[in-house]
Amino acid sequence: MSRENVELIEAAMEHLRATGEPQWSSNHEDIEIHDHDIPDAGEYRGNAGYARWLEDWADAWSEFSLEPDEFIDAGDRVVVVFRLKATGRGSGVTVERRDGLVATLGDGLVVRLDYYNSREQALEAVGLAA
Repeated sequence: MSRENVELIEAAMEHLRATGEPQWSSNHEDIEIHDHDIPDAGEYRGNAGYARWLEDWADAWSEFSLEPDEFIDAGDRVVVVFRLKATGRGSGVTVERRDGLVATLGDGLVVRLDYYNSREQALEAVGLAA
């Protein structure tokens, strides 16, 4: 099932990049999102929570781009490492870094997303050495 998980996440990321919208059909209705990059981010749950998280995240930037670098099979989880280039909305400061996203899957759907501000943190979260 691991290869299928990676393919599902690759397709979902491509859809997000192409349309600006998540591929809702890939998500469990009670999906959980945990953003480890935003202090006190709170809980985001379900498709409405996912949409709110994307809005909260995007509000920090006047512009940004995400370019996937790696999709790493971690069993029932997939680590996505991507290059983030963004300009702060209030500061005008440009940030370039490699961030990580861990997607946890169950029954062919994404049940949880964890966002980290580094590849190393994402790999550590799934028990893989950086």
